[in-house]
Amino acid sequence: MASLVSFSPGGVGLLYGGGSTPELVKSGRFSSRVVVRSSTVNPSVRKEESKVVDTVVVADLAKPNTAYCRCWRSKTFPLCDGSHVKHNKETGDNVGPLLLKK
Repeated sequence: MASLVSFSPGGVGLLYGGGSTPELVKSGRFSSRVVVRSSTVNPSVRKEESKVVDTVVVADLAKPNTAYCRCWRSKTFPLCDGSHVKHNKETGDNVGPLLLKK
């Protein structure tokens, strides 16, 4: 069962429907929904660190094009392994890699 938690004077509120992900909805019919993710972006990469930072010297790249992960799901992080494709299909997201060119 869905329950509306907060509603602004502008006609927008948060709708919680059984799961942990609230939806941002317009007043009235709830026909226009935008998912608002309440979880963290990084699910598992180097969680023991207070901040994940990687430095890349572009001149030192071995390949002319190197793809770096931006979805935080790569098994070869910080390099991209294509995990964003599955993530995008599952979530409707559109994230892709950062491509560094030498």
